[in-house]
Amino acid sequence: MIRVAVVDKHPVVCDAIKALLLGAEDIEVTKSCSTTNEFIRLHVNDNVHVVLAIFYTADQQNVENIKLLSNRFPKLKILVLSMYRNEKFILKLIKAGAKGHLSQDTDRSEILEAIYTLRNGYEFYAKTITNILLSSYLGDKDIDNKEKESRQKDLSPREMEVFKLFAEGLSNRHIAEKLFISVRTVETHKNNIMKKINLKTTVDLVKFAIKNNIIELD
Repeated sequence: MIRVAVVDKHPVVCDAIKALLLGAEDIEVTKSCSTTNEFIRLHVNDNVHVVLAIFYTADQQNVENIKLLSNRFPKLKILVLSMYRNEKFILKLIKAGAKGHLSQDTDRSEILEAIYTLRNGYEFYAKTITNILLSSYLGDKDIDNKEKESRQKDLSPREMEVFKLFAEGLSNRHIAEKLFISVRTVETHKNNIMKKINLKTTVDLVKFAIKNNIIELD
């Protein structure tokens, strides 16, 4: 059972998220908190796997709250649902310890996939969030065009398939369906890919794919 906590200042939103996840047999929303401080106080005697924190502004205090949670509970997987699409803010949240990020146009299936992905030890970023980060990355004039890598030669044909599909924005579930493999197998391939080419985050993986012409952007 994956135990999830929701942090939002609006009780009705917490109730809505809880109702949204109610049909998932292996997910249980154990807490609804209005602030991170309340979560920290109530977390003491309960083992929560994933916390879903909902932010409405690009407030530095929100970044500090994520950092506080990450430092206080190193094993906790922090998933942020942000109503503010700001590249610098998103990067700050990731650096502070968020392992997943969803945008305001997310749906139930994406929230579920994010929770499962984080619980299995991987990061999850919504396609819209990844596109925001990539747009900023591609517009950076300081990128060294000579920074081409050849490490992808160590990847197997199947790993290259998974790599390309993920970098193109397909979710783990869609990749699994397209390649007729399980979601867990997709996650294993992604983990092996990142180890072989020495990348730390899924955003780095997509950047690598673009720099090395593994995918093309319109």
